[in-house]
Amino acid sequence: MTARLSDAYFDRIYTESADPWRPQSRWYERRKHAITLALLPYARYRHAFEPGCSIGVLTERLAQRCDHVTATDVAVAALDAAHRRLVRAGHRNAVTLLRASLDQPWPANRYDLVVLSEVCYYLDPGVLRAVMDREVPQLVAGATVLAAHWRHPVADYLMTGDQANDVIAATAGLHHLGGYRDADLAIDLFATGTPISVAARTAVPGAKPHVNAREPEGEEPVSPHPAG
Repeated sequence: MTARLSDAYFDRIYTESADPWRPQSRWYERRKHAITLALLPYARYRHAFEPGCSIGVLTERLAQRCDHVTATDVAVAALDAAHRRLVRAGHRNAVTLLRASLDQPWPANRYDLVVLSEVCYYLDPGVLRAVMDREVPQLVAGATVLAAHWRHPVADYLMTGDQANDVIAATAGLHHLGGYRDADLAIDLFATGTPISVAARTAVPGAKPHVNAREPEGEEPVSPHPAG
C-alpha cells in the first residue's frame, strides 16, 4: 500500500515549474484563499499549523491573521520560494518553515488553528485517519481545523477531496461548524471542544448565547489560546 505520494513526486513537480499550481495568478486559487480566510471564525489566532505550504502564498496571508505560523512542505524548492516570499512581505520572523510531511508527527506546539489546504488527498485514507486520530487530541480546546480540497478526481492522488474531508469529519473530538461547496471546491470548518457560532461569540442580537464564550459586544473574536 502507498502511504502517501513520494517526496520525489513533488520534487519533480517543482523542477518542472517554480509555481506549479499558480496560486499567485490563477483566480481559482486566489478566490479559494479568500473564502478560506473568510470562513475562519476568529479574527486572530495565536499559532497556526499549515502543512503542505508550497511556495507560501496562503502562508503569507495566514501570517497577517496569526501571531505565528508553522508551515511545512516536503519540497525544498517550495520552502525556498516560501522563504523568499515571506522575506519580501516582511513576515519571515512570524513563520517557522520546516521540511516535513503531513503524515509525520506534527511539530510540537499548542496550535489553535490547523489549515489543511489541498494536501490531505496525497495520503492514503487509512494514513490520514491515523494522522487525525493522533494529532487532533494534541490541539488546544476550541482550536479551529479547516480542510479545503479540489473536488475533481486526479489520477495520481490517493483519494478525492470529498473523501479527504469525509475522513477529517469523522475524527473524534471535531465538531462541524460550517463550510462551503461548489463544483470545484470543498471547504469544511471544524472546532475542538464546544462549537460556538461567530454571532454568539460576538454577542450579535438574536444569536443564542453561550456562558463564558462571548466576546464583549462590538469586538471581533480573537482566539483565547496562549501562544505555543
